[in-house]
Amino acid sequence: MFDNLTNKIESAFAYFNKITRLDEKQADEGLRKIRQALLESDVALSVTKKFIENVKPKIIGKEVLKSVTPGQMIVKIVYDELTKTLGDKAKDLNLNHVPPVKILVVGLQGSGKTTTSAKLGHFIEKKLSKKVLLVSLDIYRPAAQKQLEVLATNNKMKSLPIVEGQLPIEIAKRAKNATSISGEEVIIFDTAGRTQIDQQMMMELKMLYNEINPQEIMLVADSLTGQDAVNIASEFNKLINLTSITLTRLDADGKGGAALSMKSVTGCPIKFLATGEKIDQLEVFHPDRIANRILGMGDVVSLVEKVSEDLEQKKIKDLEDDLKKGTFTLNAYLQQIQQMKKAGGMTGVLSMLPGVSKMKKQIDESGIDNEILKSQESIILSMTEDERDDPKLINGSRKKRIASGSGTDISLVNKLLKQHKMMSNMMKKMSKGGNTELSNLKGIPPELLNNLK
Repeated sequence: MFDNLTNKIESAFAYFNKITRLDEKQADEGLRKIRQALLESDVALSVTKKFIENVKPKIIGKEVLKSVTPGQMIVKIVYDELTKTLGDKAKDLNLNHVPPVKILVVGLQGSGKTTTSAKLGHFIEKKLSKKVLLVSLDIYRPAAQKQLEVLATNNKMKSLPIVEGQLPIEIAKRAKNATSISGEEVIIFDTAGRTQIDQQMMMELKMLYNEINPQEIMLVADSLTGQDAVNIASEFNKLINLTSITLTRLDADGKGGAALSMKSVTGCPIKFLATGEKIDQLEVFHPDRIANRILGMGDVVSLVEKVSEDLEQKKIKDLEDDLKKGTFTLNAYLQQIQQMKKAGGMTGVLSMLPGVSKMKKQIDESGIDNEILKSQESIILSMTEDERDDPKLINGSRKKRIASGSGTDISLVNKLLKQHKMMSNMMKKMSKGGNTELSNLKGIPPELLNNLK
């Protein structure tokens, strides 16, 4: 995410780091590099121009403060302007209305509306504790209604029963009537994909907008479409006054320019980022944190939130008790691996650590990837409970059985046992010092640390 933009902006900063005092000529050269970085990362021309115009007066003629290099000063100036361009602060969903609150999800064909609708429903139920009804208004794409129904069923959410032959307007009316009886607090309407040239479909969307009278109108935009995503947002905004944007497939978009352009061009806040297909892979859009990621500063706050949000309090207490006793079982190791996977795997975690963008080549060459987590999880799951509690029981024949059961080989079993022993010894030393706190340990598997040495 944002790899291309991050690398190019860091290259521009390298120029500024060589300067002891800025004059207009030097500033213009550095800003030219930043302008080029933005344009090559699919940031809209109008946004790039405004960005440079806002940054330039703050840079020219600035004296270098004690212990502060021009590069450091300019990073701060660019960070502030990036945050402003992205929207300053995270914006909440507009749910402060008499129930049921109605959310209309719109976008082009193939942008990920149906999956995003389910993710949004899951987010509202789990994070905001409100009952949700999912409604598909897409009668055109084969099995579109069934897809939303399956997503709802698999994730224990409620969807409006499918009635064959009904038109979108009729489905919308039925959904509103249904919630007056069943009491859902939020209705999410997943609409059919549109194309800007299909005026008939766009007029149908306008009619749905008038019928539903939604409190939240969310555009789902595929970030891979780059500057086209910005044009699409503008067209939808003219038609139905968007209140929010969700960007999808940001994990596959190395440029990231769409995110930087959306808010500036439409005036409409980005509220969510969607990555991957899993139901919980929807994150709140925090402009300041995204600015940190773009500038290679990482996003430790989001990392901590991801790691900790699903960890049960009982597991935390049990693990903390074990650590205080100086014991670190393979079950505890397994918990850490599973937390790492929930946080997006090794690559997901590394992408949020400060300065990692500068080490990308070394990390790629080191072979750190999510397969390591999968194989280690399989190895531990292939052990008996007695073996997990006391790894000393694992002799040669048991290692063969564990390797066979996990689909790995004995060398990987030996490597895991060696790493666990190192961690266990470290825990014992820490417990003797009386300074063992789970908050410093949870979610950081030793595999990550060992591979980065």
